[in-house]
Amino acid sequence: MRWSILFTVLLLGIAPARAEPLGEPEEGLAAATFAGGCFWCVEEAYDGVEGVVRTISGYTGGHARDPSYRQVVAGGTGHAEAVRVVYDPQKVDYAYLLKVFWYNIDPTVENRQFCDSGSQYRTAIYYHSPEQRKLAEQTRDELEASGVLPGPIVTEIEPVSEFWVAEEYHQNYWRKNPVRYKFYFTACGRGDRLEELWGDKAQFS
Repeated sequence: MRWSILFTVLLLGIAPARAEPLGEPEEGLAAATFAGGCFWCVEEAYDGVEGVVRTISGYTGGHARDPSYRQVVAGGTGHAEAVRVVYDPQKVDYAYLLKVFWYNIDPTVENRQFCDSGSQYRTAIYYHSPEQRKLAEQTRDELEASGVLPGPIVTEIEPVSEFWVAEEYHQNYWRKNPVRYKFYFTACGRGDRLEELWGDKAQFS
């Protein structure tokens, strides 16, 4: 599915730019990094949250420098598709961002999300501070203890590493290509699975 969309983009003459590393947000803002399968979908989930200043699709958690989309989706770089969420901590806290994250993924499957498979589609929380790590582990443990999920949580919780900004055509894809995006979202079964797992709470998606 994703390859067919990429092929269409290339046919339209949009050359994929190389990735670039991302620095820290400006003063007064904070950063959170999440991998939840398709980064287009994770961007959409956070773009509607009050206090989120911007979202950036990219690649993290891997070993290769300057990875391209083709390399990442081929599975040879070790990276996951991820989203850097830049937010105003005076308007939204990290605990709420974690809530949005959990309700927009299936945390019970390893190296796959919905129709996308491979380690590049693993779920992960990449913490930027000890406090973020503590909150991530706390919410994971609470969800497991609640018994609401059909299996154990396999989502990784790891320290943030270098984050490479994805090619420009991936940024805000859900806004720039709404018809193609909705087709992908529906055909991939993301909405149906989220509703099955989370019920009304899945309305974050």
